Amino acid sequence: MPGNSPRRNRRTSNKKGATVGSGGKRRRGLEGKGPTPPAELRPGHAKQRAAAAKARRSQARPGRAKPTAELVVGRNPVLEALREGVPANALYVQQFIDSDERVKEAVALAAGHRGIRLAEAPRPELDRMTGGLNHQGLVLQIPPYDYAHPDDLLDVAAGAGEDALIVALDGVTDPRNLGAVVRSVAAFGGHGVVVPERRSAGMTAGAWKTSAGAAARIPVARATNLTRALQNYQKAGLQVVGLAADAEAAIGGLGVLDGPVVLVVGSEGKGLSRLVSEVCDIRARIPMPGTAESLNAGVAAGVVLYEAARLRTLP
Repeated sequence: MPGNSPRRNRRTSNKKGATVGSGGKRRRGLEGKGPTPPAELRPGHAKQRAAAAKARRSQARPGRAKPTAELVVGRNPVLEALREGVPANALYVQQFIDSDERVKEAVALAAGHRGIRLAEAPRPELDRMTGGLNHQGLVLQIPPYDYAHPDDLLDVAAGAGEDALIVALDGVTDPRNLGAVVRSVAAFGGHGVVVPERRSAGMTAGAWKTSAGAAARIPVARATNLTRALQNYQKAGLQVVGLAADAEAAIGGLGVLDGPVVLVVGSEGKGLSRLVSEVCDIRARIPMPGTAESLNAGVAAGVVLYEAARLRTLP
């Protein structure tokens, strides 16, 4: 009967009243949603997943990030770095610091260098900068090293009118060894050092100090792929000589050290990697009549560089 229907909001008369509607949703649903975004930005799209994976891979690759400044902390390390002429762009001194002779000398050395900015900072700020290390009120900021390209070392040799003498390091991870090699290259007339981009020591403050100032004169190049860089040197006419303890030939009997050459030195523990060893034109060993089984990279490079310099200066 009219008026007794159980259906909700059913009209039982011709008199108009309130009814349940869409609330404008249907009208808004007909409105446009703007231009379709590109495939790379659509969630779930194949191109969007591929772009996200590529971004993750690029972030995970070591050595791909933008180089950052290095911090030397502590009164003795900062003072030693300044004495050795390690390049720096800022010295941070803690406010109200209990000054001693080391602090006074560090500030004087920094003030006498035009490229070093002196800044006073509260202790909490220095704690934040150093990650809570015991900085003792002194923090020295070292800018990222400006690495050369491997081809630049050929230009250095050509500019000097000499046959190229280059040292490449394979898997050497101790910055002090790198600094020692740079120092030996400078002492024996070499033209530069090449290190791989990954799994290798870089030109840190420790390498600078060990080089005893030679890093300011000898370029260090960084190769994205060391094997490919050595192959490019071969195409340029250089002989690639790898040092290996198990090699049959002795370094003293080689006749190639007086010409354009790249000396490849591996780590003390593992030696040359397989791919680098395979690309070498010659593998040679350093004769050692004593009881030592091996030499670290810095000493080994110095021995061979001396032999190369001796052969090059013979009348």
